[in-house]
Amino acid sequence: MFNHFLSEIAELSDSRKQAILTAKDNYSAKGTKYYVSADGCDSNDGLSPQSAWKTLQKVSAMASSLQPGDAVLFRRGDVFRGNVAVASGVTYAAYGNGEKPRIYGGSKNLSDPALWTEIDAENHIWQLNEEILDIGTLVFNDGQYHAYKHIPSYINGQFVCRDEISKPFIVSNELKNDLDLFWHYDKQTTTAPSKGQDFPIPDVTADSFGTLYLRCNKGNPGEVFESIEPVVRRHGFLVLKNHDVHIDNICIRYFAQHGVCASGHAKNLHVSNCEIGWIGGSIQNYKGIDPNYPEGPRGSVTRYGNGIEVYGGCENYLVENCYIYQCYDAGVTHQVTTNGKFFKHENVTYRNNLIDNCVYSIEYFLDKTDGDTESYMQGVEISGNILQRSGYGWGQQRHNKHTPAHIKGWSYINTASDYKIVGNVFDRSAFRLLHLVAQKEERLPQMQDNIYIQNMGGMIGQYGFNAVKEPDIVYVDENFENTVKTVFKDKTAKTFICD
Repeated sequence: MFNHFLSEIAELSDSRKQAILTAKDNYSAKGTKYYVSADGCDSNDGLSPQSAWKTLQKVSAMASSLQPGDAVLFRRGDVFRGNVAVASGVTYAAYGNGEKPRIYGGSKNLSDPALWTEIDAENHIWQLNEEILDIGTLVFNDGQYHAYKHIPSYINGQFVCRDEISKPFIVSNELKNDLDLFWHYDKQTTTAPSKGQDFPIPDVTADSFGTLYLRCNKGNPGEVFESIEPVVRRHGFLVLKNHDVHIDNICIRYFAQHGVCASGHAKNLHVSNCEIGWIGGSIQNYKGIDPNYPEGPRGSVTRYGNGIEVYGGCENYLVENCYIYQCYDAGVTHQVTTNGKFFKHENVTYRNNLIDNCVYSIEYFLDKTDGDTESYMQGVEISGNILQRSGYGWGQQRHNKHTPAHIKGWSYINTASDYKIVGNVFDRSAFRLLHLVAQKEERLPQMQDNIYIQNMGGMIGQYGFNAVKEPDIVYVDENFENTVKTVFKDKTAKTFICD
């Protein structure tokens, strides 16, 4: 019976995926339509498919000239490289026939053999012949393989092994496995984030170009693989503080920061029918020596990257009918640490998405700090989503492997009302299925009609309030269904145990 049910879930997931990938264009534009195609020209006016612009650089440069109600339309089947700075009130969508237009982070496919030089034949170490922005990983043959990124610590002016900080990091010694990589950059340093220890550490920015090393046992990477896409340190669509932005039917891949990035107060951001994959993993910052690792003190390095992120406040924020996969952090998120300022998350909806192989399928938190008592979440709906294999994707290269969850709320104050989690599928997690904690019981989400699938002995997770103490983590056993109904208060839940 269980195998039959898993087959039904697989069919449901595949059907959802195909429906999203083949979705019809669904946007409205009352203003001017501008067209972008791979064989266009940036000196064109962009007002017709025959006079289309060519590059994302042109689209970004025209952002200040676009008006509310305008639309920028990318031709289906084309690949565009770089990223997009958006304008308020503008829709970014597709036109024509075929596959969704693809927005890729890297400036080029790295599968040209001339781009690589072997610098250590004995250990099969290859160097990219041109400098490159920090990368989260390399993706080979459209996802058939991916690289493992080594991030050493940087202490007292040199890279050292993170698990043995007295040992210098030497590329030939440390890239021991096929498709291990290392990105070297220390041209610019700073003491700012070194936790008061006052030693220089690399200052990685959007303009930091460094040297890329890759171990490839089978020979020149450009000959071994048909495609090598670098997941580079860029955001895909920079919404930032712009409002009334609609992104529809776009494929967004290979960005080592966020696929869609909004900040400040995101009002009326709507992302629909998009494919978003292979996101994150770039270095946010190096810090000082952190004594809290189980392995012992070592230099701290923070990596990050979400499919769609709002950091700050948001209002009428909608993500629906999107296929999101292989994100280093979260598929979708709204989050903020308030630092004494006021933020609200109001009318947030994540609906009918397929999210697979992200560390967190959906992440949220409201960390009220420095005297803030006013910030809140209101009208949050997570419904009809299929969330699969949290923590099983490439993001588990992270050192903190004990955080994955399909819905990750952490254990902050999380002041919320009218918060509903309804009709979702939670299909296995490498750690918790759910992490739903708030300071007060009445701030927790209402659970209804969800399906829970987890391994025998695996974590269901946490649900409860932490005003007095942290709620217990509960596990899958023969009482799985009863535990979900009593602890998570999902009275209409269905549960299935994997052997």
